[in-house]
Amino acid sequence: MRPRKERAEGDGKDRDFVVALARGLEILRAFRREGEALGNGDFAMRTGLSKSTVSRLTYTLHKLDYLSWNPDTARYQLAPPVLSLGFSCLAGMPLRQIARPYMQELADHTGMPVALASPDRLTMVYLERCRGENAVTLAIEVGAHIKMATTAVGRAYLSVIPPEQRAALFEQLGQHEGAAWAEVRRGIEAAIECYQERGYCMSLTEWKPDVNAVAVALVPRDGSPAMAFNCGGPSQNLTRDWIESDVAPRLVELVRRVSAIAH
Repeated sequence: MRPRKERAEGDGKDRDFVVALARGLEILRAFRREGEALGNGDFAMRTGLSKSTVSRLTYTLHKLDYLSWNPDTARYQLAPPVLSLGFSCLAGMPLRQIARPYMQELADHTGMPVALASPDRLTMVYLERCRGENAVTLAIEVGAHIKMATTAVGRAYLSVIPPEQRAALFEQLGQHEGAAWAEVRRGIEAAIECYQERGYCMSLTEWKPDVNAVAVALVPRDGSPAMAFNCGGPSQNLTRDWIESDVAPRLVELVRRVSAIAH
């Protein structure tokens, strides 16, 4: 795998852009899975930064207690102080508290998890998640990232953003998906068309071969980034017919109610 192009350099013209800070944040963003441990070589590969730069950044973040160091494996993990940043962010999102009872109501009705997600580069990050009483569920927790291009929640987001923003994301997604992009793009465009006609979009075994999902976006009136709600589960349980006849209309109504209160 080749190192990806470095992101943390600004455009070279912004005097207020602090490159060292951006690089440090790229180190923290390099962690992708729960409990993942990374060495300096892993950070260099994922961020595009040189190993000498990575070494200085990880040393500093370790000294600041944002990374923990295992001398036996020569790898770093995220340390507990990072949690304070995430929890402070979530606490500043009143929409989560407004939406949660409606999300739980739908989760109880379907037995499937209902989630709220926002964009993070080419992924969607979970901000809230409610489980139903049914044992049928997906192991995706708050803070987890899922793909934007092939998930219902990501496609709902792509359906409501301005065309110029969508075009820019398409360019990035095309580079990321490579040879699969033509097929993935057709799926996104079909989802956008469905969203425009019905007010929701679906991902039917496109993210994972045994998972179906439906999603509806919410566009805040204050100009903050759009978010999206989804309900997903095993395709044998959450069938297309059930989505179209029952789950999707309920999710559309959920977003309407949340939007009315939040605004």
